[in-house]
Amino acid sequence: MRITALALFALTLCSSALADEQAQKPVTVPTVERGATAQPPKVEVATVDWAKRFADGPTPLWVWGADAKKDYRIEKTFDAKGIKAARLIATCDNRVTLYFNQKQVASSSEWQEPVEVDVTKLLKETGNVIDARAGNEGGVAGFVLKLVLVPEKGEPTYIVTDESWTCSTEGSKVKENKPVKKIGTYGASPWGKVFDASTGAQPGSKVPANTFVALPGYKIEKLFTVPRATLGSWVCLTADDKGRLIASDQGGLGLYRITPGKVGTEEETKVEKLPAKVTAAQGLLWHKGALYVVCNGGPGSGLYRVTSSENNDQLDQVEKLKAIQGGGEHGPHAVRLAPDGKSLYVICGNHTQPPENFNHSRVPKNWSEDHILPRQWDANGHARGILAPGGYVAKTDFDGKTWEIFTSGYRNPYDFAFNANGEMFVYDADMEWDLGMPWYRPTRVNHATSGSELGWRSGTGKWPAYYIDSLPAMVDIGPGSPVGVEFGYGAKFPAKYQKALFICDWTFGTMYAIHTELNGATYKATKEEFLSRTPLPLTDVVINPVDGAMYFTIGGRGTQSELFRVTYVGKEPTEKVEYKTAPTAELKLLKQIEEYHKLADDPAKAVEFLYPHLKHEDRFIRYAARVALEHQPVKFWQDKVLAEKDRSAIINGAIALARQGGKELQPKLLETIDRVFVGIKERGNGLSLEQLVDLSRIYSLVFLRMGEPDKATAERLSQRLDRAFPSPDDALNREMAQLLVYLKSPTIVEKICAELKKPSKPLTQEGLEEVLLRNRGYGGTVANMLKNAPDQQKLSYLFTLRNATVGWNMDRWKTYYGFLAEARTKAGGASYQGFLTNIEKDAFTNATDSDRLAIEAGGLRPAYKAPTLPKPVGPGKAWATADLVALEDKLKSGRDFKNGARAFAAARCVVCHRFGGDGGATGPDLSQVAGRFSLKDLSESIVEPSKVISDQYKASVIQTTDDKTITGKIVNDAGGKYTVVLDPENASKVLELKKEDVANVKPSNISLMPEKLLNELNEREVLDMLAYLLSRGDPNHAMFKK
Repeated sequence: MRITALALFALTLCSSALADEQAQKPVTVPTVERGATAQPPKVEVATVDWAKRFADGPTPLWVWGADAKKDYRIEKTFDAKGIKAARLIATCDNRVTLYFNQKQVASSSEWQEPVEVDVTKLLKETGNVIDARAGNEGGVAGFVLKLVLVPEKGEPTYIVTDESWTCSTEGSKVKENKPVKKIGTYGASPWGKVFDASTGAQPGSKVPANTFVALPGYKIEKLFTVPRATLGSWVCLTADDKGRLIASDQGGLGLYRITPGKVGTEEETKVEKLPAKVTAAQGLLWHKGALYVVCNGGPGSGLYRVTSSENNDQLDQVEKLKAIQGGGEHGPHAVRLAPDGKSLYVICGNHTQPPENFNHSRVPKNWSEDHILPRQWDANGHARGILAPGGYVAKTDFDGKTWEIFTSGYRNPYDFAFNANGEMFVYDADMEWDLGMPWYRPTRVNHATSGSELGWRSGTGKWPAYYIDSLPAMVDIGPGSPVGVEFGYGAKFPAKYQKALFICDWTFGTMYAIHTELNGATYKATKEEFLSRTPLPLTDVVINPVDGAMYFTIGGRGTQSELFRVTYVGKEPTEKVEYKTAPTAELKLLKQIEEYHKLADDPAKAVEFLYPHLKHEDRFIRYAARVALEHQPVKFWQDKVLAEKDRSAIINGAIALARQGGKELQPKLLETIDRVFVGIKERGNGLSLEQLVDLSRIYSLVFLRMGEPDKATAERLSQRLDRAFPSPDDALNREMAQLLVYLKSPTIVEKICAELKKPSKPLTQEGLEEVLLRNRGYGGTVANMLKNAPDQQKLSYLFTLRNATVGWNMDRWKTYYGFLAEARTKAGGASYQGFLTNIEKDAFTNATDSDRLAIEAGGLRPAYKAPTLPKPVGPGKAWATADLVALEDKLKSGRDFKNGARAFAAARCVVCHRFGGDGGATGPDLSQVAGRFSLKDLSESIVEPSKVISDQYKASVIQTTDDKTITGKIVNDAGGKYTVVLDPENASKVLELKKEDVANVKPSNISLMPEKLLNELNEREVLDMLAYLLSRGDPNHAMFKK
């Protein structure tokens, strides 16, 4: 692997004439080409054991100037004759830019991440100068450095920070050369022996830590490191028509305008705070002198317009165009300009209500859950009570007056984009707690057409992609957290990447290039990793319309933000290419049909055009025609459907009529559907597999929407399906099994139990190994599941049979509970075991009295129980944050992994927090805490849980009209009522309150997490528990070496 940037160019933070402006110089970051073999940077003396040399020699001091609140230039001059190799290691609390003989060599903004640099080629025999530009952001300040000088012969010599170094106040016109102040000896608290755990690759990875992996020819520069205390954590980005960028803090620190330095130079990137009183933006769009902002929280969730009141380029005037009910991480997100430039589109997560009094919906508005068997809510209470339409994209005018729902059925898409042909693409989220279950859907990119329904439903209710009343994904991505999306239009990249769709995954620090190709009325696509790093919590990406570079940000959830730039410096041509693709005949037809996703002026004429396309060979055209038909009055087309003889037209027409027709039409519609089977053999030969699956869905919708079948109809259909079950196809079997249980087939229990006895087929997922290594915590959970994966087909049968009330005997119950016991030994997401418990509860509840007695008497009901928690050893103490930080030196080695796990349970952390694939889920998953938080941050979160509370876990204080006060987590506020989780240790303990009975709701300043959880633990238990968390569950971590 070729290292494209071995030496770092420093990043300088300096004051500006404007109090709210800051500037930094670019840093070319270490990057390796994707697909090559990793090699460490070469040094002149290959035999030097640098780890040993750094460990040897004099101990450096932590030093600073006289005032911890001030920034300093800390310097040392020295001679170095006869030296063959030289390497230094340094860090600073909080930030440093390091110069060696006036050459910028390194920078750091996290003291936990020391920089290590080979300076051999910069060394002179006399007059060498180390110049550290050090800054602090509050609290303790300190800089520490150790330089090893290896001679041609003899022992190394050392330069370390000590009281011989001098300092000058940063920004002073003359060098003050005052003696530095000793802050502490290396190894002292709160920093400990920070050099000892500095560098190295991720376990199992071929790439050094903090090193980008990118495609050949691309250069990545860090332009700006965001001071968290003053500028926040940036989660959203856009570009204006002058090539400047605008970013927003996720919290309350506002908007910032960024002027990047010229590409190819060392010009500074300047950042200024905008005066507009608006913050928490998760959608930003610059258009014709106005900044459109979608706020998620902050001044109130909704769409805003920000302009300059004096027309002087200072954005200070804020208008709220539309309040949008929803907030937190599943609230309203991105805003985009329509392809024709005449309107806006806004995307919202599944906890967001449709716009109040919306004017129209291209998705037929009679959306419903449409489950033939009862759904279960998530076993840990997530999205409990939230119903269709789920996440959506809505169109509005520039004043936010009229609103139209364009597409729906998403979980939590953060961003979307239009291609040059005007087609929309949405990057939707998975529900990671579903991992291992048959209803898990990976993150995916959807071609979001007019009126499309993508089938997200809460809990177990997600529709499979094959449902005829939904549409499939264009490409599945896999586990992750979708964030920014952008086409490469305007980028000075090779042609393939100018036309690519770039999508960002926050969790695994990976940006993908999605390459699309027209395929009938839709697209097919392939994914390619464009760049990645560990860690790299990506948030957003844009292409600058002026300089043609790509810019992206990292941050989110209060983590450290940085701004990067990507340019192409390879040999391929980068001239602008034609972005549009000649539309296929099918895509042209699709656009014509979509014009009727509303009530037509002449419905009869519209039906005449639309109806023939119900039998088109292209699924997207059939879908669009059916949606268009549903927008027209039923009287214009119901007779056509009922008289239809073509199988494909019957199938799609029946879906429309089941959804829109009156209940009185059910007998005739069932007769029409029966005509599909005319002239075919018993097991469905003569029908395609797709048609057989569609027919199963059609019957479900007919009964759900029009009412239960009469006894004769149920028996006739049950007999027909019984003859076809089981088929060779898993999807068809799932759908037939559900229908047969619904129809109370007397034979389906026996047949499914026979399927449960067959050898299991565990889930496989190839190609994820390298990606999972980029986040050892979350990735480890996925990897553990894949190593011990359940059989998803059998789990679907287990879920279906819980509703069966006929056909059971003791042998079948033994088979059922036998597979349930096997399933409990497998791995899955945070809700996996909870789902199994709830499935068993339903099955037991639906059993007859005599069967329940037999099940218990036969010992078939070993309900899952969390292990008994161990007692703390103690004696404890009243632990404070400073006490934990002061233990850092003792964390470096000698810790006990098993005792750490025990202490984690003894402190009751395991009850609410998942770690390494085990534990509760009402609190945050702590598997990746080491990659996101420092020891101080972690300590503060444990000891002072109410200091910073994530939106996702914040409680509310509810005052009722009868003057009662209720505190809990509101998990749903739809349908005129609040659903409140009362017990953080048991998400099934909920209370439902009618909104009319609530006088006031306000966020609680008190965390659901109790204080003093550590106070019964002794120092050894606390140390081992911290090591357990910071190791990301790795028992081979250095902290556990003796």
